[in-house]
Amino acid sequence: MHAVGIDIGGTKIAGALVTEAGEIVRSDRTPTPAGDPGAIVDAVVGMIERLVEGEEVRAAGVAAAGFIDEQQSTVYYAPNISWRNEPFRDRLRERLDLDITIDNDANAAGWAEYRFGAGRGVKNMTMLTIGTGVGGAIIVDGRLLRGGFGAGAELGHLRVVPGGLPCGCGARGCIEQYGSGRALLRMANEIADVGGIGLRLAGLREHGGQLTGQHVAKLIAEQDPGAIQALRELGGWLGQACASLSAVLDPSLFVLGGGVASAGDLLLDPIREAYLAHLPARGYHPEPSFETAQLVNDAGVVGAADLARLHQQSR
Repeated sequence: MHAVGIDIGGTKIAGALVTEAGEIVRSDRTPTPAGDPGAIVDAVVGMIERLVEGEEVRAAGVAAAGFIDEQQSTVYYAPNISWRNEPFRDRLRERLDLDITIDNDANAAGWAEYRFGAGRGVKNMTMLTIGTGVGGAIIVDGRLLRGGFGAGAELGHLRVVPGGLPCGCGARGCIEQYGSGRALLRMANEIADVGGIGLRLAGLREHGGQLTGQHVAKLIAEQDPGAIQALRELGGWLGQACASLSAVLDPSLFVLGGGVASAGDLLLDPIREAYLAHLPARGYHPEPSFETAQLVNDAGVVGAADLARLHQQSR
């Protein structure tokens, strides 16, 4: 039975009709009317109606960045959208004759990787999504960990530096400030300021007026020493965070997703090194694997659809 998956981002809404095998039958996208909750409902309803046309579909899942309650019904808080205690599932159910579930976008992406991507064949997996911020998903014994209130697995807010850089969550020293795309850009600018291996970074910054993520990605692909050094610093912080997570969760696999993970082993190698350097009881603890995500931009819609299908089947 096909299901629909919707992934609501700060700038776009993506949707897809997805098979039980995680394959996309058809897809759609539209800009996100982020400042208007009513318009978001209209956009999602319209997209689902287009995607299910002519198909027998019973379930639709919606993924969004934010804190979702344990009933997968209400969005407590969404940083990029005007949602505060938004009863989003009920608003959709009023207009759609489908079983609707709401989930965190990183949870949906992690579930997709577990079911159809890099995590196939394992029972315990932790995923970190490295984008503008840092998201996370945790699979324990084949089940998605949501926590007692539905807001678990916010791995970006694991604190790695007491009293460190201020984070948008209100705390200081979160891994999001040291292991995200924004952190990579900050590190690249610091290397450019020093000169030496940062000369090409400095040159691009001077030419464009500011250094951008695209500049850094281009230089990483060309294995520029300054850009690689920034990536290694980023990987070092992520590896340290993974060691702390391993002490609690003991996953057999870490999956790294998001745009920065496209660097592959250039990112994974320093993560592995830092992980081993900070791992408790090193030498007496089996070492997990580290892999990059496979589904990339489709993970959110595929995971949301599969979670909705499984929820509907369990009723």
